[in-house]
Amino acid sequence: MVTPGKLTRRAALFEQLAAMISAGVSLTQAMEMVSRNRSTGIPRKILQELTLRLQQGHTFCDAMLLTSGQKREPGVSARHAKDYWLSDFDMALLSTGEESGRLDLSFKTLARYYNSRAKIIRDTISSLILTIVTLHVFLLVFPIGLWQSFGVGAINGNYGQCLPFILEKIEVFVPLYGAVWFLAFACQGNRGENWRSGVEAIFSVIPGLGSALKYLVVARLAMALGALVGAGVPIIRAWELSSVAGGSPGLKREISKWTPQLEQGTTPAEMVAQIPYFPDMFMQLYQTGEISGKQDETLERLQTYFETEGLRKLQFFCRMLNFIVYFGMAILVGIFVVRSYLSYWNTVLNSF
Repeated sequence: MVTPGKLTRRAALFEQLAAMISAGVSLTQAMEMVSRNRSTGIPRKILQELTLRLQQGHTFCDAMLLTSGQKREPGVSARHAKDYWLSDFDMALLSTGEESGRLDLSFKTLARYYNSRAKIIRDTISSLILTIVTLHVFLLVFPIGLWQSFGVGAINGNYGQCLPFILEKIEVFVPLYGAVWFLAFACQGNRGENWRSGVEAIFSVIPGLGSALKYLVVARLAMALGALVGAGVPIIRAWELSSVAGGSPGLKREISKWTPQLEQGTTPAEMVAQIPYFPDMFMQLYQTGEISGKQDETLERLQTYFETEGLRKLQFFCRMLNFIVYFGMAILVGIFVVRSYLSYWNTVLNSF
């Protein structure tokens, strides 16, 4: 499961490598140093294998392909996909950095990319944590009658009196945690493309959430595209890899259809205008950057704008979700109080 901690550790790994390469340390020595660190978020044996291949004289690109299993040496069995540790976007950016002699910049770009992803996930969790705690307290306390019965039974040692409370909480919390676990499982990026397309379609119709996720996808795509184009990757290949880095299966499918038209001379700006997924601001600024020749600056501004707006929209969605949960709890508390009040007065009236 992808967690903010794993993403932050991976970003820290790339930051360490960038700093060492910039300081003049050779790539092989830098990999040897980081392979001794157990907190990189990447299995140590993979880093050691990558270091070994560098020591054997392989280029960094070949070493990454051999270690990930995408390239095989004669007589060596194929590696299982679970051992892959770099995405196509990561390897393309690092390979281009090696060829251009600016591997340190590639490492810095990847560090920024993974830090950005970690921040988005961490901010979303932190904005919901108070609501989650409050919801747990509410579900444990109400209905108050069962809670009181549980407390009296526990004090008097009459554990049979505690059983209704325990069974009721099992009925509530087991489906709740099951739904949360399924949601976390469904949203992982390593699921099949059809599965992720279905999840994306569901999220896109949720008010507030759909637009927030779209803006964040566009921000990641702009950052990846700027890094790849700046590193010298051909524009067609850069768009293909950037669509993978964006994380939207639907957008990836659309962009994969561009290749024949781009090869015939159609510009990416013209193709962008044909896809409703891209906001108007992205289309206009991208076209301006393409005409002016300042594509790097334009993509950097687009990445900053859409990431900021995406986070703002996501925070607004979280606030609205918090409001709905608190409002629902307030209504239920009112219902419980009114019921208790009516039950009390019915008891008083029946006593006469």
